[in-house]
Amino acid sequence: MPKKMGTNSKAVEARERKEKERKATQDKKAKDAEDRLWHDDDKSLAKKQQRREEEERKRAEAAKRKAEAKALLDEEMSSISTQRKQPLAKINRQQILEEVEKKQRNLDAINEANKPAATRVVVQTNVMEENLNRSLADTDVASNIDQALVVLSVNESDEDKHPEKRMRAAYKTFEANNLPRIKADNPSLRMSQWKQLLMKEWNKSPDNPFNQAR
Repeated sequence: MPKKMGTNSKAVEARERKEKERKATQDKKAKDAEDRLWHDDDKSLAKKQQRREEEERKRAEAAKRKAEAKALLDEEMSSISTQRKQPLAKINRQQILEEVEKKQRNLDAINEANKPAATRVVVQTNVMEENLNRSLADTDVASNIDQALVVLSVNESDEDKHPEKRMRAAYKTFEANNLPRIKADNPSLRMSQWKQLLMKEWNKSPDNPFNQAR
């Protein structure tokens, strides 16, 4: 009968040792994998936090620039609103009436020079008032010399025998001949200023019937 073999304790110990080593190796690999996973998550969270902080910083800078621009604009608008506007030169109602009287004196002088003509030229009161009211219907101030001349105008259907018609015709001719020159000499002025210069020359011009009558 064969001899029964006993258990080899050394072999058992070796197997147990190898099994422990294998298990320890597996545990270490699992732990390393878990550590790497947590490390990756930490890096991702750090990047997200960094991006969030960068966005908040940019928003704060944009809001600051916007507030500074608004403050600068408000300051500029306040400065503009406090500046006093340069008043415009205007001809008021009294000046228009004085111009009417001056023209009437011119017409009286023409009448005197044209004697013994029977007809005396007079600017009709009702016509003057009608034109004055129409000229000043929207405002109590005439803005230039042209509106003053409108106040002095009479109905176009009047006969040419009236001296004021001849004076107006002479002025229109004088204006056509001299206004282009005045514009060329003073290109930076406005139309009202050109007309004022023209009127000054007209008051002294020998083409003015009033000056001829003197």
